[in-house]
Amino acid sequence: MSEILPFPLDLEGETEPLTWDSSYAIALALRRAHAQVDLAKVSLGMIYQWTLELPAFADDPQLANEGILAAIYQDWFEEVISR
Repeated sequence: MSEILPFPLDLEGETEPLTWDSSYAIALALRRAHAQVDLAKVSLGMIYQWTLELPAFADDPQLANEGILAAIYQDWFEEVISR
């Protein structure tokens, strides 16, 4: 049974491009793409690389910073613990 997420995320056909300002949407996309990962072992560097690999990601990689990556991690973590 597939899970219904509150945001229309389809990793192959995103409806809107993801940018660094979209931390929650990026977190949901990463959660789906890396569902089996142990978040305790995920670094900000991994989040950065995985975000760049998302098909819908369309922003300048140089705009990323620790605060943005930490916000993505926090959103992802909160999604996992709320389920």
